[in-house]
Amino acid sequence: MDTRLGDLVEQLVARAGQAGTYDVAVVGGPFGDLVSPRAPDIAAIPVELRSAVSANSDMAYAYADLDLSRRTTRGFVVGTPLYAPDQRYELYFFFSLDLETSTLSAVRSALLGGGAALSLLVAGITYLVARQVVSPVRAAARVADEFAAGRLSERMGVKGEDELARLAEAFNDMAVSLQQKIDQLEGLSRVQQRFVADVSHELRTPLTTVRMAADMLHARRSEYPADVARSAELLQNELDRFEALLVDLLEISRFDAGAAVLEAEVFDMTSLVRSVAQNLGALAARRGSEVLVRAPSTDVMVEADPRRVERVLRNLLANAIEHGEGLPIEVTVGASDDTVAVIVRDHGVGLRPGESSRVFSRFWRADPSRARHTGGTGLGLSIALEDVRLHGGWLQAWGEPGRGSAFRVTLPRTAGGDVRSSPLPLEPREPTTPQAVARG
Repeated sequence: MDTRLGDLVEQLVARAGQAGTYDVAVVGGPFGDLVSPRAPDIAAIPVELRSAVSANSDMAYAYADLDLSRRTTRGFVVGTPLYAPDQRYELYFFFSLDLETSTLSAVRSALLGGGAALSLLVAGITYLVARQVVSPVRAAARVADEFAAGRLSERMGVKGEDELARLAEAFNDMAVSLQQKIDQLEGLSRVQQRFVADVSHELRTPLTTVRMAADMLHARRSEYPADVARSAELLQNELDRFEALLVDLLEISRFDAGAAVLEAEVFDMTSLVRSVAQNLGALAARRGSEVLVRAPSTDVMVEADPRRVERVLRNLLANAIEHGEGLPIEVTVGASDDTVAVIVRDHGVGLRPGESSRVFSRFWRADPSRARHTGGTGLGLSIALEDVRLHGGWLQAWGEPGRGSAFRVTLPRTAGGDVRSSPLPLEPREPTTPQAVARG
């Protein structure tokens, strides 16, 4: 081995041991392998690096786990060949990455800690901002729910002078205005109800007197001239209609005042329907109509107010006779486990689009020019709707021009029950001709 090269190698090994930042190992040569005091064993050099250094004249490097100073650490190994006139050596430098690893760990810890602190800070700021924005909105939603429940005395709290505070003030002003308007409407409604009830009640005394005189004149009409006798008959008829109107007005006033009471008892719906049809049979005959009742062969028992149900059926059947154009009228009874239904169907003028929802309005008439033949007051369907609602049931209408109309009453079979569906369809499944119905 060249003496100068040997001296150089020994100096590298000695300096590596003193510096402590790197270690050196020389492989090959007649004098054997030389390593610095802290250098790992030659076997720790990666095989790939040994092969690269042996095969090439350039410098090569690799990462490896090194056993330095009796501890294993991640290291960086650089290898390069050394050439002497008669010998080739392999020179390896071992660099420990402890400092870099600790630096990266410190940076990573700082980033993680800073990120966690920043996340907490952002979360806190977001919470505060959301609280400032969302809390008034939640308060507004809560107050709106209170308004919907009828508690109009609720108000929103006003804090600050920002947009949300102005929104709360506007919301409270709206609530005050709404409360005033509702109070005014309730006052007007009470005055109207009291007026209708008082007038209806006060008219009964003079009506009784006029009724007594009219009955006496009507009983002796055969003794009067023809024109006077006709006047006595007209007076009797109009008094009957006026008395019916007073009765309906009193009933409507009870519904408006919330004083209507349900007196439920168990009865057979089929028997009640047949009784109403029989009582109005003479009126239907005068109008040229035939009332056909279709009901189950067994009793259909229901717990309801028979007086109110009878009034509903009477109003519906009288309305069908009025608008049936002398064609047959069908009354169908159906029942399920929870509900009972009655449909009154006529084949008369029918209803135009949109009239099925208006037909229950007070004093509403589909054709104002059409003259009444049954002496109705214009309140029958409105009272029928209130009677059905009092039972917790449905009253629905269907109609088409030229196909007639149908009214369906659906009631729970037990008082206080719920109606979720009807056992009978409201709209006819297929058109039926009046002749086919009459033969059926």
